[in-house]
Amino acid sequence: MPTGDQKELYLLRRRPAYEKFVDSSFRNITISMASMVALILIAILIVVFWGSIESMGRYGLKFLVTSNWNPVDNEYGIATAIYGTAITSFLSLLIAIPLGIGTAIFITENFVPKRIRDIIGILVELLAAIPSVVLGLWAIFVMEPFLRPLLTILYNSLGWIPFFSSQPMGPGITPAILILVVMILPIITAISRDSLNQVPISLREAAYGVGATRWRAIIDVILPAAVSGIAGGVLLALGRAMGETMAVTMIIGNSNNFSWSLLGPGNTIAAMLANQFGEADGSQVSSLYYAAFVLMVLTLVVNIISQLMVKRLSLKY
Repeated sequence: MPTGDQKELYLLRRRPAYEKFVDSSFRNITISMASMVALILIAILIVVFWGSIESMGRYGLKFLVTSNWNPVDNEYGIATAIYGTAITSFLSLLIAIPLGIGTAIFITENFVPKRIRDIIGILVELLAAIPSVVLGLWAIFVMEPFLRPLLTILYNSLGWIPFFSSQPMGPGITPAILILVVMILPIITAISRDSLNQVPISLREAAYGVGATRWRAIIDVILPAAVSGIAGGVLLALGRAMGETMAVTMIIGNSNNFSWSLLGPGNTIAAMLANQFGEADGSQVSSLYYAAFVLMVLTLVVNIISQLMVKRLSLKY
């Protein structure tokens, strides 16, 4: 004979039919929504690839290593845009990572009173809400004129180095890098703050209990425990930097003449698409599709590498 506990468990297992229907419906809806995201991504990739077939057949891989963009002679290449996309994204990330993580540590680790930390957190969130076109205008009329004398000194001092070999005359790669720092800093800060807040209080207490100083506890215990979340925030920021269009278009100079210099004008793939798609026709449309396909592939490769790094860091710590 079943005991009382067994009877109770049996009754619990006999769930009403409507509850089973709700559970199965929720599961099916979740699977459908997740599948829809993948289908949309695949559909976009197919459309962009189909539109670029003409240019792929005509230019092949030469399209990636030449920088001449001449619609009159049907000569196209995006080497300048690839270089601009890579250099602006990674240098902005290099600057934003220590600033963002440092700000997150400052907010979460009680260095200042809670009221001040709350104000800083609100300001970071407001910075993320500023439209990119407004940041682009600010970069043109405020940031670039302020930076130009400093960049001129850099050119006069280190002009013999290829990366500083162009005299700054206005919009260029360096202002684009700095405006990207402003745009991705809130992403890194907000996600790093949330990741640090999720670290169990017991880890902090254990670190202090064995005699660790505050900074030793942060570096050796808290940051490693939150590293996977922080890396995820960095990954999102990198994707934002590679795909950012309006602000970068307004400040980078939109020049297709290849140069290693960070002080002169340049271009990115996203800025090129924004500038030229509206007036493109003929083979130029296919070339722009080809450039968009290259940008998608670059983003996909970077995301895969970043996910592998996040996984390794998660396993390590």
